[in-house]
Amino acid sequence: MAYDENLAQRVREIMAAEEAVTERKMFGGLAFMLGGNMACGILGEDLMLRLGPDGAETALASTHVRPMDFTGRPMKGMVFVSPAGLKGAALRRWVDKSVVFASGLPPKGSAPTRAFDRGR
Repeated sequence: MAYDENLAQRVREIMAAEEAVTERKMFGGLAFMLGGNMACGILGEDLMLRLGPDGAETALASTHVRPMDFTGRPMKGMVFVSPAGLKGAALRRWVDKSVVFASGLPPKGSAPTRAFDRGR
């Protein structure tokens, strides 16, 4: 499945200030990663958001938001926002919410240092 390149560019501009942002093709679309964790992405014309269970539940009360269910089952903590919900400053608000959630996750690929490993 292709993704909306114009929406991808708008998300890139919003995320430009974030450190350690990478892009990865996944779910048949494009995902934006922070520290190895998916924050948001684009599938077709929809914005995918990783908000965690509480954030996703809150988001589902908003117009133009639905569970992320492209596999046939809702994915916990993730939602889709349709294009009608991404106009003007709304896109930035949604992306910022996903950045806050992903920033709170431990970076992938880096193990914590153990006290007994130091100095060796």
